Amino acid sequence: MPKKIAVIGAGPGGLGAAMLLASKGFKVDVYEKQSFVGGRNSSFQMSGYTFDIGPTFMSMPEIAEELFNEAGKDLHDYLELKELPMMYELDFPSKKVKMYRDPEKMKEEIERHFPGDSEGYDRFMKDTRVKMDALRPILQNKMDRYYEYLSFKILRALPQLSLGKSLYDVLSNYFRHEELKLGFTFQAKYLGMSPWECPGAFSILSFMEHEYGIFHPIGGVNRLSKALAQATEELGGTIHLGNGVKKLILNERKEAKGLLLENGEKIEADEVVINGDFSHVMSSLVDDGVLKKYAPEKLAKKKYSCSTFMIYLGVNKKYDLPHHTISFSDDYKKNVEEITKTQLLSEDPSIYIQNASVTDPTLAPEGKSALYILAPVPNNLSKIDWEKHKQAFRELVLDSVEEKTGFKGIRKHIEAERIISPVNWEQDFHVYEGATFSLGHHLSQMMALRPHNQFEELGNTWLVGGGTHPGSGLPTILESARITTTMLLEKSAGGKVSHSGPVSKEAL
Repeated sequence: MPKKIAVIGAGPGGLGAAMLLASKGFKVDVYEKQSFVGGRNSSFQMSGYTFDIGPTFMSMPEIAEELFNEAGKDLHDYLELKELPMMYELDFPSKKVKMYRDPEKMKEEIERHFPGDSEGYDRFMKDTRVKMDALRPILQNKMDRYYEYLSFKILRALPQLSLGKSLYDVLSNYFRHEELKLGFTFQAKYLGMSPWECPGAFSILSFMEHEYGIFHPIGGVNRLSKALAQATEELGGTIHLGNGVKKLILNERKEAKGLLLENGEKIEADEVVINGDFSHVMSSLVDDGVLKKYAPEKLAKKKYSCSTFMIYLGVNKKYDLPHHTISFSDDYKKNVEEITKTQLLSEDPSIYIQNASVTDPTLAPEGKSALYILAPVPNNLSKIDWEKHKQAFRELVLDSVEEKTGFKGIRKHIEAERIISPVNWEQDFHVYEGATFSLGHHLSQMMALRPHNQFEELGNTWLVGGGTHPGSGLPTILESARITTTMLLEKSAGGKVSHSGPVSKEAL
């Protein structure tokens, strides 16, 4: 009989693992509390408009392609991807800068706004290409033992971690103009961190966008989770929606033997893969006193990402504006420190706007737009009373959008609206303290210091998703599914297992 695998959570990490395991003949059952797949990578419909809840673009789709290939599937049978040649527009107080994937266009734009800094762009891309190649083994392989740092590939990568340097420090080696530095460091927000605190190794984030491009799946990025779910079911896996897990069932040796569902049903399993938000799961699905390293009181002392305040708008106007716009506050560093240090609600927030209808007509009725507006804010450790401040902050964000960007007169065109605040992230999506990007990516919480893919405190228990190695973001979450699945297959086979291999050099 094939081994029974229970997967908790139908996010992209859990679904990626489920698809791979089902393709190897395991009996896979995915249990999802919500009535839909995807978690933060899901969607919702409202008055004829479709919105992604979380991630709004795909980078490095080659990783998803390879996962599907390993499962005997073709990603492009499920997704239609459109590349965005002009990736996003950066709206600074004094200028608007378009960011292109094409190197020549990008250098022309740099010289137009930041004379003399295009040479720095060439150096950045050349140097970070070397860094990416060196860091690849860390991103593609398990890092749950300190001795693994001693392998030749890892030792070769360690100098590229830019130890002791922040992301902002690293980019200051390439660019003189402050706004251009911000244009290549704001990606720290993808990890919920400050560029002045984010480890310098993450200069690969902006490099990946400029090197490999960013893509929009028709129908939204939620289509990735739906594709993974469909492929899993085609391969024999079963996805149980509306079936939340109440507790992990453990034996006296602290080995997972199954799940207790919220409906009282007990599920037997040989192995359990956890895709829920790590700190939420360990605080709620495991009885007090079982965990030591990740006991609730120790989880409370960890460093967490910021949160996000989301406004989803269906508007009865077609805005012929960029697919992605980032509006920077007048004092960006102050804004970032309010989010990550002083934990105050900013009076001048930086804002991200997705206007995907300009690319994808399926998201809104003819002549209308589905707008996604995101403002990074402190997580719930800040104790901000969102019931009290939600409406005022909503007005502040919309004022800023109308004043600083091309999205003029939004309010008079609104037909449908939804807000997700940090409290909603915690209560409705079960995100610990509303920290949208999970555990922070500080050096003290990376690689072997991050919760291990083969969870170290419980037997037969595996982790996927942003809370384990290699970290947050769709590409790395998919890599976590591949790393974890490979380890589980090795355990099942009693040794090393060959598979179709890590991401190719060309993919990265």
